[in-house]
Amino acid sequence: MAKTSAQAIGPEQIERKTDLSVYDISWYKPGPRWKIIVWFMVNAVLINSYLPLPMVFKRFILKLFGAKMGKGVVIKPGVNIKYPWFLELGNYVWIGEKVWIDNLSQVVIGDHSCLSQGAMILTGNHDYRRSTFDLTTRPITLDDGVWIGAKAIVCAGVRCHSHAVLSVNSVATRDLEEYGIYQGNPAILVRKRIIRA
Repeated sequence: MAKTSAQAIGPEQIERKTDLSVYDISWYKPGPRWKIIVWFMVNAVLINSYLPLPMVFKRFILKLFGAKMGKGVVIKPGVNIKYPWFLELGNYVWIGEKVWIDNLSQVVIGDHSCLSQGAMILTGNHDYRRSTFDLTTRPITLDDGVWIGAKAIVCAGVRCHSHAVLSVNSVATRDLEEYGIYQGNPAILVRKRIIRA
């Protein structure tokens, strides 16, 4: 009789439990406390809001807080960016309404890439194998021409190669190959992207 996955693990491991009372992120220092507090207030009022602010003003604010940015970047209302000093945007990047860039570590987005409404870029995770549920962070890179569909999620450590597409509501847990169109959770390659003139 085949062992179930629970039997294969062993009873001594199954009995261990997560203990969030000892969770510790004192090692994680994304920047000075004053800078983080000021950014959270500015972000809430000027970026993650629906105030009809000019695009040039939003770009200025992000650059002021350390974002690297090319020309022609579009930032729609309701965008939430964790730490702009960990963000690098190429030329003509589009960031759609309610996009959440949770960049606990570096996020690089190449030229002519598009993040559609509600997309999430998540550089953080937790080590579920440890009782302390340790925070882990890994950078994310979207190469030139990548399209992340509405409400799609790119997970920590993923690289989306040139002109890859992640379809609506899909979840990228591994790298996406260039010109690949991916769909599902976890996202799988469904066909190649062909761009016509």
